[in-house]
Amino acid sequence: MRLAFWRAGKDKAVIERAVSKAKSEIKPRVETRPAPVIAKQAPAESGDIDLHALGGALARKRGWIIVPTVLALVASVAVVNLITPRYKSEARILIDGRENVFLRPSSDRSTEERQALDAEAVTSQVQLVLSRDLAREIIKKNKLAERPEFDPVLQGVSPLKSLAALVGVGRDPFSMTPEERVLDAYYDRLQAYAVDKSRVIVVEFQSQDPELAVRVANSIADGYLVLQQNARQDQARNASQWLAGEIESLRKKVSEAEAKVEDFRSKSSLFVGTNNTTLSNQQMGEVNTQLNNARALKADAESKARLIREMLQSGKPIEASEVVNSELMRRLSEQRVTLRAQLAEQSSTLLGNHPRIKELKAQLGDLDNQIRDEAAKISRSLENDARIAGGRVDGLTASLEQLKKQATSTNGQDVQLRALEREAKAQRDLLETYLAKYREANTRETIDTAPTEGRIISRAIVSNTPAYPKKLPIVLIATLATLLLSSGLVVTGELLRQTAPRAVATLTQPVARPEPVIDVVEMEPVTLQPDMTAYAEVNEVAEIGQLAESLKAAGSAAQKVTVLGTAPGEAITLSTLTLARHLARDARVVVVDLAASSPTIAAVSVDPAAPGLAELMQGQASFAQVITRDKLSRLHLVMAGRPGFDRSLLQSPRVTLAIDALLRAYDHVLIDAGSASDLPAELLTANARAVVVPDTSMEADARALMCEQLRAVGFSEVTMLSRPVQPSDAGETPRVVAA
Repeated sequence: MRLAFWRAGKDKAVIERAVSKAKSEIKPRVETRPAPVIAKQAPAESGDIDLHALGGALARKRGWIIVPTVLALVASVAVVNLITPRYKSEARILIDGRENVFLRPSSDRSTEERQALDAEAVTSQVQLVLSRDLAREIIKKNKLAERPEFDPVLQGVSPLKSLAALVGVGRDPFSMTPEERVLDAYYDRLQAYAVDKSRVIVVEFQSQDPELAVRVANSIADGYLVLQQNARQDQARNASQWLAGEIESLRKKVSEAEAKVEDFRSKSSLFVGTNNTTLSNQQMGEVNTQLNNARALKADAESKARLIREMLQSGKPIEASEVVNSELMRRLSEQRVTLRAQLAEQSSTLLGNHPRIKELKAQLGDLDNQIRDEAAKISRSLENDARIAGGRVDGLTASLEQLKKQATSTNGQDVQLRALEREAKAQRDLLETYLAKYREANTRETIDTAPTEGRIISRAIVSNTPAYPKKLPIVLIATLATLLLSSGLVVTGELLRQTAPRAVATLTQPVARPEPVIDVVEMEPVTLQPDMTAYAEVNEVAEIGQLAESLKAAGSAAQKVTVLGTAPGEAITLSTLTLARHLARDARVVVVDLAASSPTIAAVSVDPAAPGLAELMQGQASFAQVITRDKLSRLHLVMAGRPGFDRSLLQSPRVTLAIDALLRAYDHVLIDAGSASDLPAELLTANARAVVVPDTSMEADARALMCEQLRAVGFSEVTMLSRPVQPSDAGETPRVVAA
């Protein structure tokens, strides 16, 4: 290795001597060893499932799959043909909740339909169809207890059923009563359910006799309606009996309440007059009315008298209605009019001093005096009427005050009387309500066909197609289940074989460069050289596993790992792959091949001809194209480049940018630096740990100095393996550890 930090320092001679010694020992082996071939690792080590191996196992063991499947097919066909078929018939009942309008209570006759039934009510009706009372009626009506189909004891119990009953798998028919056996068979063949989003109940019944299935299904539907009718009649009968007793009790209570009212009224003199009021209140109302009338008369008379008096005093014509409407006043007014006419007539021919003129004037003045005297009399008469009305007002006021005092003294008794009347009225109203309900319940009880909440919309008919067993589905299910079960057993055995722990895989034949091919072979025991025991190989794998666990525990501090060293041949690359595959079990890991001196990376890649970092640097490929996948694990691979690429491209600063991009995408980035003879130190050491793969012959002091120099140049931590993971020499048969 020719990194810059190895070309300086006082221990340069020691390191170079150790390196040269290791290379001199390795060189002949590298030149004479054929190109290694990577053997495929067991799925347990890679974490993937070998689908090709599973397919091969299914093909090899197809007899274990086909024979049970054919046997299951034949057995299922035989069984479905031996089973006695059952025929199913169904009847449908609509739960509409309607009644005859003439049979409804009088309070409901104004409503066309009752409130729609909810889903819970329909489900409750289904339970009524499944009731044991109805089941007993149907069994008795159709004589199901006399049929061996419903009572297995009648035809004898098979030894197989008796044995199953003894071990607790089934029920012993002899330990059950005949009714229990028939009911058990009845419910086994009966199915009732409500159709979704409807008020329709479906009644299905199965039997070996199609005619019997029809009769029982229709009998259940009819029996359900009869059961509802009986329930309605029983309800009406119970209601009428209860109402009859309550009515007798209420009649006594009403009589007692009314008697208390009348007795209290007579003792308290709270007699009722017209308009359902007490006499005292009625008298007080009448007196109050008379008082108001008297006050009105008084005020009217006083105002009229005052008006006439004012007219007389002012000398104005008296035009009051009482004066004008008086008979005497009308005659005097007529005479006055006549005299004024005569005076006017005589004045046209006679002078004012004529005796006739004077006579007429004297008569006219006398009539005016008589009119004023009569008006004065009327005024005095009105004043007298006002005084009379005032006296009446005073008398009525006194009477009203007396009646008020009397009413005040009887208010408490009136309150008690009203309470007694309310109690009597409540008892009377309740009695009348009970009488009306009693008449309705008694009428419903005597009706022969009481209304029901359901009606049959579809009766059962004879079916000629067996409903049980479904031959084709049973045969298909049994055959497919056996096929899947036998295939699953074969696949499970193969998976268990694949996941068995394996540390070493056998190589078959060398692969020519530069296009290596991986042959997947079974592991076979080999003869080891005396200096390479199985224990040593297991120690190598254990050391790699421990290193992988420590890197996992370090987390982000071990995100970038540079693998380099002095080991010969493919040892560095094989160690890198082994470590990466261990890490890839629980993390996202990518291996970046910067050594480019081994076909191993291309050999384990799913795309050996994929482009690498050289093509990425030249812009001939993208990141998605340069990242490939390991055939044996979940590990991702990035190769240096296609064969013949210019290694100077790996010294480009853009390689560092590519590594940084991978660090952001993966949990661990392992760089296979090989001997690192021409790679920039910054690319390998920046924020990285070093894993050194030494030659087995490297001395201890050289190893220690190498670790110190690597730490000094910038590696955060340096781990040196005790020995590399490399092919084994066993009689010219190359072997390699697969991670």
